[in-house]
Parts: sequence; C-alpha cells; structure tokens
Amino acid sequence: MRLTTKGRFAVTAMIDLASRQDRGPVTLNAISERQRISLSYLEQLFGRLRRCNLVKSVRGPGGGYCLARDMDEVTVMDIVLAVDEPIDATRCGGRANCNNAAQCMTHDLWSSLNRRMFDYLGSVTLGSLVGRPVFVGSCVLEEGQAMPPNGAGAGTDPRDLSISA
Repeated sequence: MRLTTKGRFAVTAMIDLASRQDRGPVTLNAISERQRISLSYLEQLFGRLRRCNLVKSVRGPGGGYCLARDMDEVTVMDIVLAVDEPIDATRCGGRANCNNAAQCMTHDLWSSLNRRMFDYLGSVTLGSLVGRPVFVGSCVLEEGQAMPPNGAGAGTDPRDLSISA
C-alpha cells in the first residue's frame, strides 16, 4: 500500500493552486512549471478534480483554475479520492476474502490501518497545508522566497540566512 504519483501530484497541485488563487485563476501551465509536473498529466488530474467539484475552470484571457470550495473545506482525502487513488492496505479490497475466500490472519490489522489513514487524510485540510514553510536542504523558505544562488550561505546557521525574493 502506498500513495502513487497520481495522488501526490494532485495534492501538490492543489496546494499550489490554493496558495495562489487570491491573485485570480491559476493556469495549469504555471503549476506545471513551478511543480515540475507534466502539463498533460495535470490536465487529466484537473479534469477529475473538476468533476468532483473541487476546482472550477475559468475560460478566456486571464483564465485558469480556482478552488470550487473554501480551502478549509477541502481535505487531502477529498483530493486523493477525486483522482481515483486507491488507499487500501488489505490485499482483498476490504472484502475479507484474502485467504482462499476466507479472512486472513492480518485482515483486521490492515483494515484498522485503512480507517486510520482515512481519518487522518480526512482531517487534513488544504487550508492547513497552505502557508507552511518550505524546507530546502537546511534552509527554510517562506512563500515567495528564493534559494541563494550557488549555495550562498552554505556552512552558516540557517536561522541566520537572509533570503530575499
């Protein structure tokens, strides 16, 4: 059981969108460049996110995507389920027929893990993820800050690093 790139990329793209939507619709091309995710892959993901009413598209000049709901109402679980990401630690898909049509010895363990994953991912909102500091190496970057060129500041205490945009 693991979260695949589909789920990871969808969550990453939604955080990018949520953190920039106050400036108007966000283009998939811009998300693609910032997050280094294929534009065609983002188009597929956002088609699914749109069908699940997590994003809405704005056509025309200045168009792009916006959140369809407040970011504090969208959970990571909403995003993962919207892109059809299977999150299941059991081998049987929860049907309890994992051992020759019978329940295996570890079925309850993996089912419990599934419930905890769903509960946790359902408790984390997009709003809680937006605005968190970004860690790059030993440096902490706030929104809009850039890494110093050529590793400037290396060997110093990261708390003393002054990074300008």
